[in-house]
Amino acid sequence: MAPIGGILRIVPKGAPVLVVDDDGITRRLLCEALAAADIESVGVGSGGEALQWLSRQVPALVLIDLVMPDPDGYVILRAIRARPALRDTPVLVMTSLEGDDEPTRAFGSGADDFIRKPLHAPEVIARIRAHLRIREYMEALERRERDAQVVLELTQALSSSLDFRDILFTVVRRIAEVAKVDRCSIVLVREGDVGYVVAASDDEHLRDLPIDLKQYPEIREVMSSGEPLVIRDTRTHPLLEVVRKGLPPAGFSSLALMPILFEDKPMGVLFLRARHVLAFGDHELSLFRTIANATAIALRNARILQSLRDQTQQITFARFEAERRLKTLQRYADFFESAADGIVVIDSEGKLLFANPSARDITGHSEGDLIGATLGHLIVDEDRERAHKIRLGFAQGIYPQGVDIKLRKKDGGVVLLSVNTSSVLREENAILFTFRDVTQERATEAELKQTKDFLERVIDSSVDAIVAADMRGGVLLFNRAAQRCYGYLADEVVGKMNVAELYPPGVAREVMRLIKSGMFGGSGKLEDYRCEMMGKAGERIPVSLSAALLYDKDKPVASVGLFTDLRERLQMQERLAAAQQELRAREKQALIAELAGAAAHELNQPLTSVMGYAELLKRRLDRDTPAHSAAHVIVNEAERMAEIVRKIGKITKYETKSYVGTAKILDLDKASEETVPTGGNPTRRS
Repeated sequence: MAPIGGILRIVPKGAPVLVVDDDGITRRLLCEALAAADIESVGVGSGGEALQWLSRQVPALVLIDLVMPDPDGYVILRAIRARPALRDTPVLVMTSLEGDDEPTRAFGSGADDFIRKPLHAPEVIARIRAHLRIREYMEALERRERDAQVVLELTQALSSSLDFRDILFTVVRRIAEVAKVDRCSIVLVREGDVGYVVAASDDEHLRDLPIDLKQYPEIREVMSSGEPLVIRDTRTHPLLEVVRKGLPPAGFSSLALMPILFEDKPMGVLFLRARHVLAFGDHELSLFRTIANATAIALRNARILQSLRDQTQQITFARFEAERRLKTLQRYADFFESAADGIVVIDSEGKLLFANPSARDITGHSEGDLIGATLGHLIVDEDRERAHKIRLGFAQGIYPQGVDIKLRKKDGGVVLLSVNTSSVLREENAILFTFRDVTQERATEAELKQTKDFLERVIDSSVDAIVAADMRGGVLLFNRAAQRCYGYLADEVVGKMNVAELYPPGVAREVMRLIKSGMFGGSGKLEDYRCEMMGKAGERIPVSLSAALLYDKDKPVASVGLFTDLRERLQMQERLAAAQQELRAREKQALIAELAGAAAHELNQPLTSVMGYAELLKRRLDRDTPAHSAAHVIVNEAERMAEIVRKIGKITKYETKSYVGTAKILDLDKASEETVPTGGNPTRRS
């Protein structure tokens, strides 16, 4: 698309009038008159100064004196007309020279008006205003011509037969050039909070980029109001307050959004963004509105045309697609017919296109019953929702394997099918189902699972610890009793510990040697073997172990051990031994007490007689006689003997004392002692 060019150069807004005159008084009077008329002006006193000023700026109008020291007014006039940026600038010449040749020469050199001195300020101001007004009219016409050319070019582009995506890129790129913005894009909004950038001036390959409209409140505002929106400064506009923190520091400074309306309803926005601050006026917005309306019509026409093309293509290719699908399925027909598994082919709507003999046998339906029927109607109600979800997953490329689905046969019976799906026919818009009857298999599996669960409950309910490990020592089973015995949780042991870690060092290897030795009822067995195990806290646990190897086709694959915790049994045995020892001691003491009682009873009678006769002799014998002294000794020794007999009669326990060498004799004092209950010193009973 060729750039738009025009003869007229647009003068920047606010440009001053340049006054060039070597007469300081005239120059000052002219500048004062212009200021009084609210016209900005700049005065210079020579042609050289004028040329320097004009090399840097463009004035709205030049008022120049023809007669000046070189360079004079004619030199300056020719320099202005020679420069492209200045050649459209109005130039009014002033002179005090008389003669008819001066105006002709001035106009021939490019002057727009001729004023003779002495000057009349009102006349000069009026002529300046007239030329500025003419200049504004010419600029307005130039803008309209350019706008018309832009609209014409874009309209022709939108109505061309080229690829519509390329057309949209051409449109937004051209708008960005005309509007002098950094990015122009077209955003279409269908429904919800998602918009799609269909074209952007700075990215030719961008297509249908989704954007979250929650991050673009300016787009939501235009879509809601249907009115244009201009944001001069994004840093201060209140509409962007909620998203300002997420804006990049070097982002766009000015925004302009024009709704793309069709039948008075916004279908998107024309989005212009600039990194520098821009002021979009009514003229620019009017141009953008015209372009947005043309774009809306083009987008709508493109949709209608594409819809007609799609319908035509669907009608045209539907027949060929059906014929091609039939030919494709025919290639697999021989294989399908001989397959032992049931095979059916369905289309995207779930209708059956093909069923092999095995499928007919499994379902009990004839080929006429199946072809054209909907697969969902053959499935029992409880599995119909799951089958529907499987069919929806095909659109996402999900083809499940090994799914169990219940299907109702023609005779009313229900069979359980293991179904596999395949995308091998996806190019033909068809899905391949293979299935087999697993009703009996699943019943057997359920029975085996029930048995397995029962055995697991039996193992877990055992009072003895049961531990199984593979031949490398990896723990496979650790029941609840094992958890109580060793202090480990099953999750800490199974698959994580080696069974040797449950034994003291070297014991596990010795146990395995004994199992394989055949010393305990044959190879692969070990019964009632006393050993120690290691608890979680490092304590040694005495156990009775019975173990065996598990075989698979004469090859040992695992070992299992039954561990009886002996700690309570050993403690009970210790208590029983202590009780027996105490009982024996008590029996001995009772025997001694009975023997002592009998001896005391038997000794009391003769001892009493001895004591009585000895007392009688003492009384009858004189004190001074030797016989009296002998009787006195007999009485004392008898009393001492009586005390010994009394102690023997009070023996309650078996207490001994050292006698001669290693010999021990009964300690009568300790054996007959009684302890005062209140804690006093031991005393003998009287």
